[in-house]
Amino acid sequence: MIRFLLACFALVLALPAAAQDGVPPAPYANVQLSDPAQEAKAHALMLTLRCLKCQSQSIADSDASMAGDMRSLVRERIAAGEDPEAIRAWLVERYGDYVSYQPRVTSLTWPLYAIPLVLLLIVGLVLRRRLRRGGGA
Repeated sequence: MIRFLLACFALVLALPAAAQDGVPPAPYANVQLSDPAQEAKAHALMLTLRCLKCQSQSIADSDASMAGDMRSLVRERIAAGEDPEAIRAWLVERYGDYVSYQPRVTSLTWPLYAIPLVLLLIVGLVLRRRLRRGGGA
């Protein structure tokens, strides 16, 4: 009876791994579009989108199943004639600004652009003061 319970417990622990392997890949996850111009648009867009699972790779380079789903989605929408920027906007709306390697300037992200400029200005002013003091003494 104990062996039976241990076997059942082992099966329960193995179910999540088996469930992930059993899901077939999305239709266009690893299949290019037949039109080279559309595939070029799709690939260019995929290089600018971040894999949410890997986080350091674009969806074009990632082997994660989520990246495959996103590649398929991008290719399907490009094949349907949708503009790449509209696809990006939809993905950003769905997953947030983090999905894009080219974040938008918004009320939340403007400090990311402004702080380096302010720091450079401060460093420039400090260097200018020090050089003036050093030259006059």
